[in-house]
Amino acid sequence: MSNARPSQAFSIASVLSIVCAVASFFVGAIPAIILAIFAIFFGSFGALLSLSPHRRGGFMSTFAMVAGVIGIVVAIVKAVFLWLV
Repeated sequence: MSNARPSQAFSIASVLSIVCAVASFFVGAIPAIILAIFAIFFGSFGALLSLSPHRRGGFMSTFAMVAGVIGIVVAIVKAVFLWLV
């Protein structure tokens, strides 16, 4: 009989959070804010799911939440710059 533990897997929320955070830096101002909000939402959900011993992605979710906040700031700066020009 094997005592092997099942391998830990990343939660879908943690993967979606990092995808939304990265994508928020490559789109216009309004879509960037929306994607950054999704990154924060999915990141917080992914961090909560990572508390399970069968899930990974706590660091990735936390990083995505921070990147989401930075993405919001960058989107606001981008919107103000485009408004001024």
